[in-house]
Amino acid sequence: MRTQITMSPYYGTPDFSRLMRDDVPPPAVDPVSVADILRNAFVYPPYSIYEGVRLVTFGFCPHDDMHTEPKFRFKFRNAGEVPEFAATEQDWVSGYHRRLCDAIDRSCAGMKAPWLLQSGGKDSTTLAIAIADARPDTTCITYLGGQEEDEVASATHVARTLGLRHETLTCDPARAYDRYLDVVHRMPLLTADFALLSCIDLGTEVVGHGGDGVIDGLGADSYFGTPMSKRQELLKRLSRDLPLPARWSELPGVDRSFKLCYLLSTLRMNEIERTFPGSRFTDEEVDALLGRPMSQHSRHRLDLYREEIGSATSLWEWRDMSTSIAGSAGAFAKGLYSSAALGLKVAYPFCDLTLREWIHREVPRYQKVDPVTKLNKLLVRDHIATRFGELPYVTGKGSFRFDVRGLARARFDRVRELARDSVEMPGAVAWLDRNRRRFDNKYHASKFYLLAVVLPWLASRRERHAHAQHADVRERAYA
Repeated sequence: MRTQITMSPYYGTPDFSRLMRDDVPPPAVDPVSVADILRNAFVYPPYSIYEGVRLVTFGFCPHDDMHTEPKFRFKFRNAGEVPEFAATEQDWVSGYHRRLCDAIDRSCAGMKAPWLLQSGGKDSTTLAIAIADARPDTTCITYLGGQEEDEVASATHVARTLGLRHETLTCDPARAYDRYLDVVHRMPLLTADFALLSCIDLGTEVVGHGGDGVIDGLGADSYFGTPMSKRQELLKRLSRDLPLPARWSELPGVDRSFKLCYLLSTLRMNEIERTFPGSRFTDEEVDALLGRPMSQHSRHRLDLYREEIGSATSLWEWRDMSTSIAGSAGAFAKGLYSSAALGLKVAYPFCDLTLREWIHREVPRYQKVDPVTKLNKLLVRDHIATRFGELPYVTGKGSFRFDVRGLARARFDRVRELARDSVEMPGAVAWLDRNRRRFDNKYHASKFYLLAVVLPWLASRRERHAHAQHADVRERAYA
């Protein structure tokens, strides 16, 4: 099988139907792509989890052949910095509101009962304001993933003030994982984004309440611009690509400290891969899990991006380019794959062509990023200020986090069973047994999460392949 799928909300709605047929065996799983996921929680575009299946994500051209010489070109150069001045002054907030409402109309046109994934942050709040005008039949839902970020009060206040229905779902890692196991065989491709199980949990809830689509607030960072924080600059300097032994993170005392483990992992990583979110397996661990050297093949996939990222004219453009890789193959993929598995439509209004081009090319710099305070999305903040005063998200960003430590406590035995039966990862059982007592540390629990996501997906493909082969044998016998 040799195929290419255009897979980016910036380009439109992807068609995964050819990968979701039960009457034909699935393509062969690409072991380098499995290494990608273990190392970075996603597969490097334009590759996919399957051999012979390539993906056109944002930054690649849909007209190019992703199998031969794909070229990565970041579409929003100097985001947040251009244009410096407006060609003509205008009421930027009202213009933004109107275009955002139009974007919502277009992206949600096929939905009868949409639900907004409302984190309580800037993007979901500005979306809610426009949704109250464009799609007031929308229900808002907020996910409480842990006590480290609780934006429920803020999100509830926003929804109710706007006259929108609001629901809350508290993360139960066991329930979320069981829901994932229920639909994993229908997921067209694989990513292990650290909010994937949150999306499955939320999507199942939406379906259960009669919803037919979700609205996601991803997509605006790439063209509004995201200045690097001091912490991010420090991490960049600490990412030295040092071949430190993986077992150092298992040493007594170190293994209980998330900060020490995170520091060691940062020293091991190159600076681009350190921008990707979450704690992941080291190259040494990946090779041990897979029972063969695969990590270096995964590392080489980054070479495709180095020339473009190396041409960045500022630190924040460098970071925008780097994080866009994970955004395409992780953040967006989690919603696209989970919605496909659940039979839901999914809308990304911030990816709308008219809206994004207007903001990137016409909205002046002083409406995007404050050069002194480094506050970003000033236009969005001004839009929110038309309806609300100071909200908690201004100082503490909300998100749909997942309780990875709770997952390890609740479903260790189930994941170990999957590891025991895995032919793709012969070293998984040994790693799980060795680290079982360390999963109260989020660093080690995050690695457990990756195995918990990847192992059942691989098992489902083995089963589907066997089922298709048996069906083919029966057909030939009757012929």
